[in-house]
Amino acid sequence: MERFKLATYNVNSIRSRLHIIIPWLVDHHPDVFCMQETKVEDGKFPLQAFSDAGYHVAFRGSKQYNGVAIASRKKPDHIEYGLDDGGPADMDRLIALKIGDTHILNTYVPQGRDRESEQFRYKLQWFDRLKTFINQHWQSDDRLIWCGDLNVAPETIDVYDPKRLLGHVCFNPDVWAAYARVREWGLADVFRKHHPGEPQQYTFFDYRVPQTLERGLGWRIDHILATKPLAEKSQSCSIDLEPRRAEKPSDHTILIAEFH
Repeated sequence: MERFKLATYNVNSIRSRLHIIIPWLVDHHPDVFCMQETKVEDGKFPLQAFSDAGYHVAFRGSKQYNGVAIASRKKPDHIEYGLDDGGPADMDRLIALKIGDTHILNTYVPQGRDRESEQFRYKLQWFDRLKTFINQHWQSDDRLIWCGDLNVAPETIDVYDPKRLLGHVCFNPDVWAAYARVREWGLADVFRKHHPGEPQQYTFFDYRVPQTLERGLGWRIDHILATKPLAEKSQSCSIDLEPRRAEKPSDHTILIAEFH
């Protein structure tokens, strides 16, 4: 396998973040760039900006909410949108594509709102539906990468204040168990392979809290996972905080992994 660079970014409105995205693509040249929360219907997706930067783009979205997209330097060999189990397809939450012998699964997992809400139950079900989807489409020895905003901080070191935040819809035993069931299929956390036990490594800094980035008040809820044969070939995985420092940033920042 030739060298392969992938990045993931919850853009929190793609049209509001093009001033960050396009220069980043030009500077870093990822082979694949996965985006979540694009918040734009398909007819208004800024396709030309990506084309001018040398990227093909697959996308599904709706006005104001959700939305996923994958930009790639090579044209995908195959693209699928949404879950296919007969339940809500959620095509604006999942894109799967194949480039050569590498499969990319980009998801924006439901946030869950409140632990007592129907939305949280839907989130847990969504993880289980996703595991079924993965099991039906791939084998654990395939070259599969699952990435995106997964709305789960899986370890105590993945949040800035685990005691106070315990019970949040993205940080509680129910969501940990649902996420673990997906991982048990055969997916490794690529970031933790390269940064085992390293604290204060965050991809999300809440807008609503003053100076969250400067104060280190973050969460690691954006992830890149890979089947174990592919994870073994990962050379690096890192968080780029510069997009969060930019003017008018997303509340998330960019996570990057390189494979060979």
